[in-house]
Amino acid sequence: MNTIAKRIFDFLKNFPPFSMLSAEQLLSVCKEIDVIYLEKDTNLFITEKPIENKFYVVKDGAIGLFEENTDALVDKCDEGDIFGLRALMRKDNYKLSAKAIEESIVYSISSESFKKFITTNSEASSYLLSTFVSNTRYIEADPINIPKVNKNIQDFFEEQSAEYSKTPISCTIETKIKDAAIIMSKKRVGSIVITKNKKPIGIITDKDLRTKIATGIVSINKPVSEIMSSPVITYPEKITVAEAQIAMMKHKITHLCITKDGTPNSELIGILSEHDIIVIRDNNASALVKEVKRATTFVQLQKIRKRAEKILKRYLEQHIPITYITKIISSINESITRRVINLSLLEMPSPTPTSFAWLAIGSQGREEQLLLTDQDNALVFNNVAKEDYQKTKEYFLALSKKINNGLHVVGFELCPADMMGSNPKWCLSVDEWKSQFNSWIKSPGEDNLMLCTIFFDFQYVFGDEELVKKITAGINKSIDSHEIFLNFLGINALKNPPPLSFFRQFLIERDGEHKNHFDIKARAMMPLVDAARLLILSKNIDVDNNTILRYEKLAELESQNKDIYIACSNAFKSLLRYRTEQGLLNNDSGRFINLETLSKANRLQLKSCFKAVKDVQDLIQTRFKLSQFM
Repeated sequence: MNTIAKRIFDFLKNFPPFSMLSAEQLLSVCKEIDVIYLEKDTNLFITEKPIENKFYVVKDGAIGLFEENTDALVDKCDEGDIFGLRALMRKDNYKLSAKAIEESIVYSISSESFKKFITTNSEASSYLLSTFVSNTRYIEADPINIPKVNKNIQDFFEEQSAEYSKTPISCTIETKIKDAAIIMSKKRVGSIVITKNKKPIGIITDKDLRTKIATGIVSINKPVSEIMSSPVITYPEKITVAEAQIAMMKHKITHLCITKDGTPNSELIGILSEHDIIVIRDNNASALVKEVKRATTFVQLQKIRKRAEKILKRYLEQHIPITYITKIISSINESITRRVINLSLLEMPSPTPTSFAWLAIGSQGREEQLLLTDQDNALVFNNVAKEDYQKTKEYFLALSKKINNGLHVVGFELCPADMMGSNPKWCLSVDEWKSQFNSWIKSPGEDNLMLCTIFFDFQYVFGDEELVKKITAGINKSIDSHEIFLNFLGINALKNPPPLSFFRQFLIERDGEHKNHFDIKARAMMPLVDAARLLILSKNIDVDNNTILRYEKLAELESQNKDIYIACSNAFKSLLRYRTEQGLLNNDSGRFINLETLSKANRLQLKSCFKAVKDVQDLIQTRFKLSQFM
C-alpha cells in the first residue's frame, strides 16, 4: 500500500459509507482517489455547469454549497462530509456551487469507483438511500442539532415515489427481433420486456437495437432471446427516485422492471426508465418554484399549487420528516404569494407611493400551513407626511384587495374573520403598527390577547424588510416596559388544558356543526403553539416563529428543561402530520376529527402527545407564578 493511499484509507475508514466497505474494497477506492487543495473562496464547481464523473469528500477545511444567483449558503460540508453525489446520480448539471469557505483539502472519487465498490456493497448502498440521498443530514431524531438552513427550497425530488409506466410493452421469447422492433415503433416506446407467464425474463432497449442489430452483429430475423438482457432487475411499485437512480448506476442499466412483489417471480406491472426520472425532476418542488416565477396569471398559479398538493401527499406517504415537508410547502406558498403580489402590482394604475411589506400571520407566519386553508395576512407601509396619509392608505388597501382576491383564485379562501391586508384595521403604517401592538400589550384584555396570539406570529413575505424589523423592535420594547403582559399571555396559554377528561377520554365538541368531533387544532396544537410563543418572547431573542424551531431553541437554552421541549417539538410534529393526513383524506382543513374513524393505535398515538401539553403548561404556571392570577 503506497503512503498516500494509506493516509486516505486511515481517514475514510472512519466515515460512512466508506466504513461499511471491506478493507479490500476501501483500499481499491483509495488507490484511485485524487487529492485536491483549495484556497479560501476557490470554486470546485459552479451552478449549471455539466457534471464531472466524480464526487467529493472533505478531508480538511470546509466547503460551502451555494444557491444559484443569490450566493445564499445552503449547506456547509465539514470533515468527512460527502457532496457532489446528487448531481452525479442525476446525470444533470450542478444545482449548487461548491466553494471553499476556508483553506481546504478534498478527496475526489470517480463514478467508476462509486459504481464498482460502493453501490455493490449492500450496507453502503442502504446507507446512501436512508441518509445522504434523503437529506438526513438534518434528521428529526436529533432535533437540537438541526442547523438553520437557507429558507429557499432545496431539491428533494429523490424522496418522491418514482412514477413509472403502468402499461409496459411485452412480447414472448419466441418473438423475432424484427417484430419486437415493429411493436416498439408502433407503441413509441424505448423498450420491450420479454415475459413468460406474465413474469419478466428479459428486456430489449433501443440501445440493443442500435449496437447489436444496426451494426449487423445479429440478424433481425433471430428471436429476441439472442439480444435480450437477462435476468432483469426488478423492484416493487413503491420504489423511490433515489432507489431507482442507485439501481441504474449499480447495474449500468437504463430501465427497471416493476413487479407485484418486487421479484422476477411475480407479474410484470410496469417499467421505469431514465426518461421517467427526468420527467419527475421537472415536476418536483424546485421545478414548481421556477414555474411560479414564470406564471403570468392567477389561474396558472392555482394549477401549480394543486400540483404542490400531490408532492405533499407523496412525502406523507413516504414518511419524509414533517420538518422537510413544511419547509417545502411553505417555500412554494411563499413563492406563489410573492408572484401574486407582483402580478397585482402590475395591475395598479401607478407605482407605490412609498415602500411597503406584506406579512403572513398566524399559521402562515409560522410556516405551519400545509393545507389550503383561509388567508391570514397584513400590510405595513412606510410612514408618510400627514397630508399624504389618506391617499397612501387608499392605494395600499386597493393593492391588498387585489392580492387577497388573487390568493383566493389560487385556492386560499378569504378569511371569514377578515384578518387580511384588505381590511383597513390590518393595513397600517409602521408607526400605527407599533402603536397597535403597544396598545395590545398595555391593555391585555381577552380580545387583545387573542389578537396578540395571531399577529405576534408574523413573517415577512415581500417588500421592504426593514419595516418589519422596526415593528419587531417596537414589540420587544413594549414587552420590556410592561413585563406583566407575559403573565397575562401565560394565562391565555393555559386556557386549553390537556384535552383529556378525568377518565382519560377525549374532550370533544358538545354541540354545533362539529358535534362529537375532536378539535385537534384548538385542543392539542394551539396549546403547544401558545406555550412556545410565550417562552420565546420571555427570552427576548430573535428566532423563527415556527413552533418546532422555537422548542428546539428553548431546548438549547434550557438544558434543565430540554426533555420537556424535545417532547413538545416531537408532539407538535406528530399532530401536524396527523392533521394534514386527515385533511387530505377528508378534503378539508383536517381540524375536526371523527374519533369513531380512528383505530386504537391512532387514539393512543394522539394521547401520547397530550403529556407534552401538560408538562409545558405546568412549567409555564410555575415560571410565571400564575396561581396568583387564576
